[in-house]
Amino acid sequence: MPFLPETPIQLLVEGLIYDFGQMTLPFDHVDKEQLEKPKKLDIKSLKRFMLFMGPVSSAFDIVVFLTLWFVFRLRDVSHFQTIWFTYSIVSNLVGMHIIRTAKVPFIQSNAHKYVYASSILLILVGIVVPFTTLGNAIGLVPIGAKYLFMIFVVTFLYCIIASFAKRIYIKKYKEWI
Repeated sequence: MPFLPETPIQLLVEGLIYDFGQMTLPFDHVDKEQLEKPKKLDIKSLKRFMLFMGPVSSAFDIVVFLTLWFVFRLRDVSHFQTIWFTYSIVSNLVGMHIIRTAKVPFIQSNAHKYVYASSILLILVGIVVPFTTLGNAIGLVPIGAKYLFMIFVVTFLYCIIASFAKRIYIKKYKEWI
């Protein structure tokens, strides 16, 4: 790719938006099984988790790049960066719900209403920022509905594959983070 997928300021704003979503995690519900038998921090286990689940997330990042470059033939830097900015916020906030529990999120295990509310609100912020003065100031531009649709389709597929990978991980290692 002949340009950066995001500028440093865009990455900082994206990180700030995502970090606001993490501020509600202290209010989150913990699965009963985790309370009955708390798990100690284990660096080896955390490393294994990152090496197992990290490539799943990276694969979908590559899918987004390839889709924008080869399917949509998108060469406009501002549009590309805006779509990447929005996708990163949406996929990270939704992905948090996948990894917060060993169970099926939204069905077998529900986050606290504050976690859901902040996720929804910040996903909307991630979508709206490119249409604002702040978005313009950091080099973002409004994007069309077809790109938003692509962002949500890829995020949905990521959720399915990440959930499947989670099942494999739990079966193989008999634990979740």
